[in-house]
Amino acid sequence: MALRASELEVGEEHVAVVVDNLTRTQIVQYAGASGDYNPLHTDETFATKVAGYPTVFAHGMLSMAMTGRMLTDWVGDGRLQRFGVRFVNQVWPGDSLTARATVEAVREENGRRYVDLAVSTRNQDGSEVVNGYATALVDP
Repeated sequence: MALRASELEVGEEHVAVVVDNLTRTQIVQYAGASGDYNPLHTDETFATKVAGYPTVFAHGMLSMAMTGRMLTDWVGDGRLQRFGVRFVNQVWPGDSLTARATVEAVREENGRRYVDLAVSTRNQDGSEVVNGYATALVDP
């Protein structure tokens, strides 16, 4: 069912858990899918001994992709017009992430209806890992 502008209100939120207990396997699978084999994400020895991190961590784009999936699950395929984020904190193996989209505006432009959204993804401790914006085409 498509989102309808007439049914959306400023301040309304859509919330979804996008990953529960992120695994190292999921991080490595993303490395393979994206072609980004930076050792900070895939090599425990490099991440800890050379770079000084407590362990490997997820690609920022993996966090963005999971957040984007929440958006497209809500607004529908092919309706997302703009989507941008800032990576605020690292995402570690074992993290669980919850994404939230908050309606900032419902508007009309050139005869089409749009919803502007504030986007935030937080880990199980409530720390924000991604924040950004999105705009989606909606039905009247």
